[in-house]
Amino acid sequence: MAVTAAMVKQLRQATDAPMMDCKKALTECDGDFEKATEWLRDRGVSKAAKKSSRVAAEGSLGIKISDTFASATLAEVNAETDFVAKNDGFKALVGNTVAQAFTTGVSTVDELHETGYETGKFSEYFTQEVSRIGEKVEVRRFVTLNAGENGAVNGYVHSNGRVGVIIAASCDSAKTAEAIAPTLKNISMHAAAMKPTVLSSNEFDAAFVESETIGRIEAIKNDNEELGRLGKPLKNVPLYISQSQLTDAVMAEAEEAVKEELRATKKPEKIWDKIIPGKMERFVADNTTLDKELALLEQDYVLDDSMSVGEALAKDAEANGGTAEIVEYIIYQLGEGIAKKEEDFAAEVAAQMG
Repeated sequence: MAVTAAMVKQLRQATDAPMMDCKKALTECDGDFEKATEWLRDRGVSKAAKKSSRVAAEGSLGIKISDTFASATLAEVNAETDFVAKNDGFKALVGNTVAQAFTTGVSTVDELHETGYETGKFSEYFTQEVSRIGEKVEVRRFVTLNAGENGAVNGYVHSNGRVGVIIAASCDSAKTAEAIAPTLKNISMHAAAMKPTVLSSNEFDAAFVESETIGRIEAIKNDNEELGRLGKPLKNVPLYISQSQLTDAVMAEAEEAVKEELRATKKPEKIWDKIIPGKMERFVADNTTLDKELALLEQDYVLDDSMSVGEALAKDAEANGGTAEIVEYIIYQLGEGIAKKEEDFAAEVAAQMG
């Protein structure tokens, strides 16, 4: 059967494949449109196989949140270049991928690709879109959080698609859960900016805290040497860096040190109860710098740094007549942990010219 320009145009519009590939597909399939589409899809698979050795560390994160804040899915889809990540076709693929994971409730990438989508499997749709995009694209990971009874889930993906957060909270009632959903969005935005690594300081490994203590104290001492040379006020050198180190014995010793200071400065004992709480608060603040940097609940809340994230959530819940507690927190950073290939541009050009 003769292949006409109109047939080639129709196949190109349907598949977005290159013109010459469309013509070849129709020729190979005797002008059968459906078979030619399959031929191009199969060719897309072979193209994807050739791309498998490349590193896809760019891309974008996508998020899907239920209207009732009962569940949310966060997904990472990788591409080879930031240029492709800004393409409308790639953005649509990310949106459809996270929506498919959200709707089907699967938990692994393999399961996702086996789910039904349109007239076939999701893997078939995905492969077809990858062939249109023209470089290696893959679903790296996704996660879904469900609120449960009297719970709420919310999240946020930054406008550049490179960092995303979802947070689940448990509340005393459905009324409170509904009321604090916007607060969870704000806390997700806070987390996207401040990038904590754990929910609370209780999750820190003891060995990690010990090693960080030594390094952070030495860093402050080094800073003080420079500040001293410049004639500037010195930083306080802490004894500890995390709430996990502030045992009852440590706190009792710190309080006794405050009392000794008050005795030495001859402050009347009748006013000690007004001074000691503030001094102890300062001691805790000075000796929990690791928590404020890496633990979400203990970080200073970016929307009101007079309180911690945990305190801000409790305040909003109380204002709505209830209580709330964050029970799960997940942050994705695009390309995190992927070893990127070092490119030798000069060598690549030389190879192409050769």
